[in-house]
Amino acid sequence: MDKTYIRAEILKALGQPTRLKIIEFLRDGERCVCEIFPAISEEQSNTSRHLSLMLSSGILSRRKEGVKIFYAVKRPEILTIVDLATTIMTQEITGRHEMLLAA
Repeated sequence: MDKTYIRAEILKALGQPTRLKIIEFLRDGERCVCEIFPAISEEQSNTSRHLSLMLSSGILSRRKEGVKIFYAVKRPEILTIVDLATTIMTQEITGRHEMLLAA
């Protein structure tokens, strides 16, 4: 499979608000699905669909313990990508604000 395609799939999997909420919630470590969907204010079925997509994209890992399913960010670099996007967003907002003040 083409490396460019794989990179695009990873970025596409991150580029959705609910998925970013999940990543932020998992920032401090592994969590059970039963904790994730209430924390991000989403329905369980919708949350499970997003978790499955991020699992298949290699963003998350999954572990089963009895009837509970736990998810975690698979690689810390994912958090770096999210942090870089936050930095870019902050710089954009600041730049636009300064431009408005100068006008």
